[in-house]
Amino acid sequence: MESYNLSLLTKRLFESEFNLISSKTLREILGVKNERTYYRIVNDFISNEILVRIEKDKYYITNRAIDTFEIANFLYQPSYISLETALNYWGILSQFPFEITSVTVKKSIIKNYNEKKYSYGHVASKYFGMFTKKNNILIALPEKALFDQLYFASKGIKLIDFDEYDLSHINRKTFFEICHRLNANKEIINLSKKYIK
Repeated sequence: MESYNLSLLTKRLFESEFNLISSKTLREILGVKNERTYYRIVNDFISNEILVRIEKDKYYITNRAIDTFEIANFLYQPSYISLETALNYWGILSQFPFEITSVTVKKSIIKNYNEKKYSYGHVASKYFGMFTKKNNILIALPEKALFDQLYFASKGIKLIDFDEYDLSHINRKTFFEICHRLNANKEIINLSKKYIK
C-alpha cells in the first residue's frame, strides 16, 4: 500500500481550482494510483473535515464557499438551472421556489442534499441549451427559462400563472426567436402571444 503525507495532499487539494469535486478529478489531483490508498485518503479527508461527501463519488472542499445553484449543476450533469429557479433569479418570478429546478437531457430525477430539494426535468437534446455562465453557475437565459417553463406546462408537468410573472424582463423578440428555432408547439405559441406583449 502506498504511503502518503496528508498535509501535503491537503495543500494540493486546497490549491486546486475546484469547489466541488468528483472522485475521478480528486484522484487526478492527488496522483494516487492504488485504490485502497485512495479510499483511505478520502476517509481521512472526511474525518478531518477537509472534504464533505455530497453523495457517492461527489464531494465539496470545506474551505470553499459554495451555493445551492453550484451544487445543482454538480449533482446531475449535464444540467443547467432553469424553470422557476432561473425565472426567480432573473426577476421574472417574485416567489422563490422551494426546490432548485434544472433541466437535463438525462432522465428526470429529484435529489435531496442538506435539507434542499433539487429537481431535474428531462428535455430532448434539441431543447437543451441557451444558458449562460454566471459566477461559475450554468443558468438558462431569461427567455429560455420562460420557454422551458411553458414547455413543461404544455406537457402538464408544470403550472404557470402569468399573474405572478413580471414579463418586462423578457425580450419579446429573443423569446419568439427561441420559439421559432425550437419549433414550439401551438400551445406554447398561443400562450406566449396572449401574455408576452
